[in-house]
Amino acid sequence: MNLKPLSLLFIRFHTPAVCLKYRARHAQTAFPRGAWERGQVSLRTVMGVVSALLLSACTVGPDYQRPTANVPAEFKELKGWKTAEPKDQQLTGNWWELFKDAELNRLEAQVNISNQSLAQAEAQFRQSQSLVQQATAAYFPTATGTATMNRFRAATGQSVAVSGVRNLFGMAMSMAWEPDLWGGVRRQVEANEANAGASHATLQALKLSTHALLAQNYFQLRGLDAQKKLLDDTSVAYQKILTINQNRYAAGVIGKPDITQAQTQLASTQAQAIDVQIARAKLEHAIAMLIGKAPAELTIATEGLTATVPAIPVAIPSELLERRPDIAVAERQVAAANAQIGVAKAAYFPTISLSATKGTQSRDLSSLLSTAGRYWALGPAAMAVPLFNGGLTGTQMDAAINGFDASVAAYRQSVLVSFQEVEDQLSTLRLLADEIKAQQQAVTAARESVALIDNQYKAGTVNYLNVMVAQGVALNNEKTAVDLQSQQLQAAVLLVKALGGGWHNSDIPKAGDIGGEQKWSQFLPFPLK
Repeated sequence: MNLKPLSLLFIRFHTPAVCLKYRARHAQTAFPRGAWERGQVSLRTVMGVVSALLLSACTVGPDYQRPTANVPAEFKELKGWKTAEPKDQQLTGNWWELFKDAELNRLEAQVNISNQSLAQAEAQFRQSQSLVQQATAAYFPTATGTATMNRFRAATGQSVAVSGVRNLFGMAMSMAWEPDLWGGVRRQVEANEANAGASHATLQALKLSTHALLAQNYFQLRGLDAQKKLLDDTSVAYQKILTINQNRYAAGVIGKPDITQAQTQLASTQAQAIDVQIARAKLEHAIAMLIGKAPAELTIATEGLTATVPAIPVAIPSELLERRPDIAVAERQVAAANAQIGVAKAAYFPTISLSATKGTQSRDLSSLLSTAGRYWALGPAAMAVPLFNGGLTGTQMDAAINGFDASVAAYRQSVLVSFQEVEDQLSTLRLLADEIKAQQQAVTAARESVALIDNQYKAGTVNYLNVMVAQGVALNNEKTAVDLQSQQLQAAVLLVKALGGGWHNSDIPKAGDIGGEQKWSQFLPFPLK
């Protein structure tokens, strides 16, 4: 038997019934039987009852509790990884300074200043703060001032004190208020505050990913610089070999095929160097976009790949939930979805609206402000009870519950993805370190092979094709070694990103502060902008 519908029915109606009984006792105490009919109810008594209603107001819907997630005790791939010492060291906000690269630091410093995607995210966060203030405004009554002028003629045949065309001027101020008896407004404020927190965390996640992408592009660019230098040095060596072979051909020592093979080898290496320049230019343009500049405004000088992988502090898995802004985004979205259940549930219960009006009327504009024409009214006070709307309230309630379930699943999925990303980069760094050692041995062996075969060629025991093959193998191994160093640095950047880059969810403003400060000008009945 599915008990969920019964449990939802109990949650919807049990708590408000208790609140209604509590409010009824307040009303009976404040309004003795027959007091209203005898005119013995003062405005102070009315306000006292309203205050009692507010103090006893209920907030329907479930209170938020952070959903549970599957958290391992330790990272599987941490074994063999040399973490930072001391172990309690944490990443800082400027985590890229760990790589001790002055040019990288200079570029990263410009991201927060001029990156347009970050500027957009900051504006969206401010917009979410405005939505919090907008929801909070529903707590307060609304006041409206009106001025009227009527000019009319009484219908013929009527007995009136003044015949003919008459004027009637009026001026009034009215106030209306709908008390938040069931907490629908409070839940909406709660939802908007959670959404603002998610927007704040989204901004931090974008900052982290932007800084990380810039560092990745930078180290990839430096890897291409190192490859370009390798190819240029190789081209110089091949040019010398071609010159020697041309001299030997002129002396009749070697044949024409050796010349053409050497020319092919040189041209192929030069073409590879040009291809590297194409890729480098694209990376330079991408970096320019990340720091908010046009590609024509940025030129990065060519340098070698000198940075080394720093020791990166790795926290325990449970701490990762507090340090990843994307997890904070998902968690705040769960909180917002939870509050929306309360908003939807509040629609099941009656709403009360209170109003009051005070004004003055006169046939002459000059006497409009005289005391003789003043009037006031308390009311109308109305209670609206939802009876039937074609199932709209129920479907909205179900939609809110299903939205909450979806957000919980998304939160748990983001937690799993975060663990995967950390494990991926830990294993990548560990295995890359082993691969770099093996590749360095391959580079050394390839260089020795070139030297041996070159001597054999000079002795006339092998042809030049053997030399070309050995040189090609050596060049490819050296290019691979450079590429692995670049990959290692990029993996270190991705590990820092996976660990949250030094961010902590305590950086998100708390509820009550997340909406920011309201300006006095917002309460004016006219715009100042």
